[in-house]
Amino acid sequence: MKISNISILSLAAAAVIIGTHQLITVGLMASYPIFMLSVGLLFWYKYRTNKERENQDNTPPSKKPKK
Repeated sequence: MKISNISILSLAAAAVIIGTHQLITVGLMASYPIFMLSVGLLFWYKYRTNKERENQDNTPPSKKPKK
């Protein structure tokens, strides 16, 4: 897993925690954009991991020399 994927996933988790805190203290209307940010980050993370997996599947296997 690349460091950029780890940071996106960590930011999504942090946004969920901050959104939950805002939900409890202020209300749903104030925390809604924060939750949408976390969902967007999760979608972005999933898109990147699927794209990496697709690129790995499309690469041809390396040819090994015959003995």
